[in-house]
Amino acid sequence: MSDNEDHDGDAPEQARAGNVTSLPSATHRYELRMLEALLFASAEPLGDDELAARLPERVDIPALLSELQQAYAGRGVNLVHVAGKWAFRTADDLAFLLRREATEQKKLSRAALETLAIIAYHQPVTRAEIEEVRGVSTSKGTIDVLLETGWIRMRGRRRTPGRPVTYGTTEAFLDHFALDEVRDLPGLEELRGAGLLDSAVPIDFLVPSPDDSDELKEDEDPLETGDMFADLEEEDRSGGAGDEEDTSER
Repeated sequence: MSDNEDHDGDAPEQARAGNVTSLPSATHRYELRMLEALLFASAEPLGDDELAARLPERVDIPALLSELQQAYAGRGVNLVHVAGKWAFRTADDLAFLLRREATEQKKLSRAALETLAIIAYHQPVTRAEIEEVRGVSTSKGTIDVLLETGWIRMRGRRRTPGRPVTYGTTEAFLDHFALDEVRDLPGLEELRGAGLLDSAVPIDFLVPSPDDSDELKEDEDPLETGDMFADLEEEDRSGGAGDEEDTSER
């Protein structure tokens, strides 16, 4: 028998011994398809716990997610991690194709954008603290608009006189802006590079490092039933006029 014949004869034995990489099993392929179907059909991002509740026991979900993410890396849709969960999203370089089909959204006012940015970077933050950063009063309507979008929420009440409500961002905020966590918000250099900051900002100017914890702080009390309505009524009594800067918008 020739050397080549000896070598060929050993190949099946090597495969059985594990020296040759085996193809994925039918079970593995089926589990991957189940995961793909769950993520594709879901209208909202899904977390590991939600996936585990729908998949068979002992499935290696992190490994399957990593494999599925790699498989979709060069396609028209990508598997992305947003707000600590997983979802299929249109590839960034193809977003322009869907602009005509996208639902037209109402543009937020400058006051609402400024308020949203302050809440995102300074959370948990009260209305008075928002006004201190902005330098102008903030109307009830501005807060209402952001609450209606689902991008901010009432977190608790600050343990100070008057017990003002504190605000923070939501998972919907992270999902809309394609952020995995609040700490992924752009820093000083990124804001400058995007042209969102004046190049002549003071040398000691700092962009706050946002806190992504949902847990109440030591100076916060949990909200109670009826707190939202009580807070809105309190703002109505205090005036609730439009934002000062809206009348002199540049």
